[in-house]
Amino acid sequence: MAILVMVPIGYLLGSLPFGLIIAWMAKRVDVRDYGSGKTGMTNVLRTVGVKAAALSMALDMGKSILAVILARVLFDDRGAEVAAAVAALIGHNWPVYVGFRGGRGTASGLGGLFILSPWAGLVAALVGVTTIATTRWVSLGSILGTVSGVVILAVLVALGFAPAEYVWYSIIGGGLVVARHWDNILRLVKGKERKIGESVDVGIDEPGDGKERRRGFFRWPKSA
Repeated sequence: MAILVMVPIGYLLGSLPFGLIIAWMAKRVDVRDYGSGKTGMTNVLRTVGVKAAALSMALDMGKSILAVILARVLFDDRGAEVAAAVAALIGHNWPVYVGFRGGRGTASGLGGLFILSPWAGLVAALVGVTTIATTRWVSLGSILGTVSGVVILAVLVALGFAPAEYVWYSIIGGGLVVARHWDNILRLVKGKERKIGESVDVGIDEPGDGKERRRGFFRWPKSA
């Protein structure tokens, strides 16, 4: 019952498109019309700026954290906590409010990881930030940070320092985030991945990810 209640709550929280809202409020820009067409922090950074991206990341992390906190307060059930975190991640990636087109789940996934296991979340953040700082590839930092964090969580579970149910977040949550970066992985292999600091001026630089797919459901007014 706890899981059945927390899955829709987590999903609806995760579906809140903070990146889309922040970019529109800051510069009247619909981030789905630019760059990757995603609504997450990285595309907000490229289209709007650092402050908007930082706020977007904090809020995207916060919605996963809130989902897990609600599970703890309402049910005190470890399985419900994992279900809420995974549902929030799914909501971020495929948000019901904006036509199921969201982000890649890095920030939301990190938020879930931090609230489930602060140590695993800290490792993920350190690896991610260090990778981004040294390579200037946000995608690579996101992928390596995610993998590092979920591996640490799995190790903590195996050693008895975290509830056994949390291993499912490593498997499902980590798998979802990495899978959403598959196109980035292909571009990294080909040496065509965009680095941080390379801004987006106009248009869509990733065929099939942009506004030609934005149809139906809620639509912002045309970008200024």
